[in-house]
Amino acid sequence: MPQASSCSDPNGYQLRVVLRGVSPLIWRRLLVRGNTTAAELHATLQLVLGWTDEHLNRFVIHGREYGVSHSGGIGFRDDPRLVHLTDLGLRVGERFLYEYDFTDGWQHDVRVERILPLEPRRRYPVCIGGRRAIPPEDCGGPWAFLELRQRYSIISIADRLLELAERRIAIGCEGIRSRPLRRRAAAAALVRDRSLRPSSRQPASG
Repeated sequence: MPQASSCSDPNGYQLRVVLRGVSPLIWRRLLVRGNTTAAELHATLQLVLGWTDEHLNRFVIHGREYGVSHSGGIGFRDDPRLVHLTDLGLRVGERFLYEYDFTDGWQHDVRVERILPLEPRRRYPVCIGGRRAIPPEDCGGPWAFLELRQRYSIISIADRLLELAERRIAIGCEGIRSRPLRRRAAAAALVRDRSLRPSSRQPASG
């Protein structure tokens, strides 16, 4: 979990994070301290969204990039451990970008919903809302994920319809086969019944 920095700020931020390009919406609502650093916010977003932090990342806030560097990846001018939310001049309603995995291109809109006094008994950061799980990592990005999901949905529906059709055909064939069998059984019973009855005709006298 992110560690609190030494910068003191009596306020907290309520943030709403939405994954771009995917429908229905995948989102989270967070409460974080104002003294949260860019590095801590990155770690928090990875945790609440369910990403694995195996790819490059960056924030774009007021046109400037911040991020946690990976070995062999891009570097950033500012140390993310020294950049605090409260230093960025964020206002209610303002948005900024959080991007993860530059190959798949998972982009998140982060909006400041409220700036609140910190609650003494509440632990921060905390996720207080959200819907739906994130897509699988390395699946190709939003368009590939939606196409993959649609394809599997169509296949599942087609398989189900085919199963129902085959079941109906099987039931129909069984009914067609069973009707002649029942008629033959009834005819045999009738013949058997007649063979057991005494003949009503009297023998001719000599």
